[in-house]
Amino acid sequence: MNEWYRSELKNITPDIVHKWESKVGVKVNDWRIKLMKTKWGSCTIEKNRIWLNLELAKKPVHCIEYIIVHEMVHLLERHHNDVFKRFMDQYLPNWRFLKDELNRIPLQHENWKY
Repeated sequence: MNEWYRSELKNITPDIVHKWESKVGVKVNDWRIKLMKTKWGSCTIEKNRIWLNLELAKKPVHCIEYIIVHEMVHLLERHHNDVFKRFMDQYLPNWRFLKDELNRIPLQHENWKY
């Protein structure tokens, strides 16, 4: 199942990255997918590389897009400071709503009752 999720995430990511590179004004040299326990994404600023959590494949596309933009903005500003937030407000004004939605939607239902 994880390989199917990986394939789905790989299919949608290039178009999202391409769309936002010109808007944010950064070039993503590489993006990769890995299973992460505590983050939705990360970036390696020195290599302009974005990492996406495999679990994002279980989320709506607009939440995936939020994470991609979030990581691209880190290529402009490393820290989650006021400068970072201003960039996010500029490029994705509804990012706070998307962040809340992303974290609110469960990955799986834990308490099935039959």
